Amino acid sequence: MEQNLTFSDLGLSPQILQALEQKGYGYPTRIQAEAIPPFMQWKDVIAKAPTGTGKTFAFGIPMIEHIDPASEDLQGLILAPTRELAIQICDELRGLLAFYKDIRVAVVYGGAKIEGQIKQLKKHPQIVVATPGRLMDHYNRKTLRLDKVQTIVLDEADRMLDMGFFDDVTKIIEKVKNRKNLGLFSATISQEVMTVSWMYQRDEVEITVPADLENRPDITQYSITCPPLEKIDTTLKLLRTMGFERTIIFCNTKVMCQRLCDDLRRFGVDADCLHGDIRQLTREKTMRTFKSGNLPVLIATDVASRGIDVDDVDCVINYDVPEENEYYIHRIGRTGRAKKKGVAISVLGTFPEQAKLEEIAKYSHYQIQPVKFLDDGTLVEAEVKKPQPRKRFR
Repeated sequence: MEQNLTFSDLGLSPQILQALEQKGYGYPTRIQAEAIPPFMQWKDVIAKAPTGTGKTFAFGIPMIEHIDPASEDLQGLILAPTRELAIQICDELRGLLAFYKDIRVAVVYGGAKIEGQIKQLKKHPQIVVATPGRLMDHYNRKTLRLDKVQTIVLDEADRMLDMGFFDDVTKIIEKVKNRKNLGLFSATISQEVMTVSWMYQRDEVEITVPADLENRPDITQYSITCPPLEKIDTTLKLLRTMGFERTIIFCNTKVMCQRLCDDLRRFGVDADCLHGDIRQLTREKTMRTFKSGNLPVLIATDVASRGIDVDDVDCVINYDVPEENEYYIHRIGRTGRAKKKGVAISVLGTFPEQAKLEEIAKYSHYQIQPVKFLDDGTLVEAEVKKPQPRKRFR
């Protein structure tokens, strides 16, 4: 794929080009350059690409280009596994629609009052972004129709099918009798994704964007070791020393997430948290504040963080080392997006955490540089102790 390809080379409408220019996007990412042309030709697409490579625009742009604004029919449908992701996709599409007056997007998801969503649907959106369960709910209430939908996209298809939505998703696809194309976008191609592709796609175009150096985010990774009881102090020191504008801190449990949030606030840090026990409305409000740049520190669990898509997170701190190697990659992928540099720091309080991080580094081929604080509070690189050769006894 040519590296100097621009969005205007993809034959997009002036309105889309204007919106992209306004957002400062001149060049498509690899997934966008490879997925937009077949999508524009109404082909089925199955794409595997890492988080943070620009998948939403890869399917969102062609979907918008295909909409007939004069028609009030629902023409494009995007399914997402979580409400956070659905809201975020809807926001991105609305950004792309800045210069279109007659194309409307609605978002529907569980855990929110259905009346407000019905009101949105009464305005006849041509594109709906939805979680599968709530979409079926609206379909059964006859608050939306699927007979004129031309394109269906499953975003984060692997996660959606893993979360037990297989039956809902296949039911929805089967209800769209006149669809012209189906897009499956995923970070991994699981058995369930293959099954959906095999059942419903025809002559699909397969796209794989490897997590290679070209699209690997530019993230400098550090680790800092401290006694277990000094983790809070160390995190505070990091926040104050590094002076980042926007930081996400990850914890492994809801309890830890809440406790760290309370502790940091007590020390005067402007922080808030996202975890499963927080009401949906509060979570959305917190996310909006963080996205707008008015909340410098966000603390989250892995599950709650799935909908976080902010292009300029300066730093990710792992307060707890994640239990899964993949989680580490997902976490640090929240920074260093959109070709910016990012920083990730893991705070290690126990030997098992150190061992786990070493395993992650080996698995992911990452370079993680140990750092330490000097007595005067300066942060410097720590020497890596090389294991001493064992003496042989004769």
